[in-house]
Amino acid sequence: MAGAEQGSWSENILDYFLNTKQIKTRDGAEILWYHAANSKLQMTEAIQSTAHMIEADVFLRGGDGNGEPIMAHPPETNSDITLKEWLNEVTNTSKGIKLDFKSLASVNPSMKLLGDIKLRKPVWINADILPGPSGSNCAVDAKGFLETVTSHFPNVTLSLGWTTGWSNLKCNIGYSSVMMQEMAAICRHLTQPITFPVRAALVRQSVSELQWLLQQSNRYTLTIWTGKYDDYSVEDLLFIRNCFDKTRIFYDILEPQKSELRKTIGLEIPP
Repeated sequence: MAGAEQGSWSENILDYFLNTKQIKTRDGAEILWYHAANSKLQMTEAIQSTAHMIEADVFLRGGDGNGEPIMAHPPETNSDITLKEWLNEVTNTSKGIKLDFKSLASVNPSMKLLGDIKLRKPVWINADILPGPSGSNCAVDAKGFLETVTSHFPNVTLSLGWTTGWSNLKCNIGYSSVMMQEMAAICRHLTQPITFPVRAALVRQSVSELQWLLQQSNRYTLTIWTGKYDDYSVEDLLFIRNCFDKTRIFYDILEPQKSELRKTIGLEIPP
């Protein structure tokens, strides 16, 4: 099924959305995200929204290898929408997708479903494959994840992250040089575009480490994401933005920072 994704699945999303006239400038902040579209209601809302990219989490119903892929983020283990239904919903839209996997068991059956649907739009496949700052050790097995995904889709854009933790009660350490080196070693032999999802509240203290990682290949980008209760400021985002090429950093963040950032840098605030 590798032919299904030739082109847009490995195309930089800025190029895709510029070519389809959905954004005006080659700036990662132009891309709007809908996060955690894990139910029928959220999926309907996501499709009707101004978002360019829809992110959702894939889980096997029942949690074992025989279950059907559904849209759910642990501790939720059930859902009113399956991955197959979800993919059918997005097929006739102009939106790209990012599928987030929390377990290796859910990847292969999901790739088979994805291969059955000829999506001509950006597709990102995400997993946290290494432990990161204050993160748990239960990352998705990197070797198994990469082999499974690339055996189905050699060119699909990968989103490879670290498990993280965050607390508003203590000083939170950032991403270390060792974490960057571990990720670079895993990615060194890959040939497709790779984005690294990094937690907004931990990035400012990790700028030099992340700059080093992006210097390893022009195929690498960052995607800034945030936990619902994380404490970070628009000033942090502007500091981060000034430290990287604006074409190589995306922002999957929540309100009010999302609108405040766009307003500050002169981008339209969506209705």
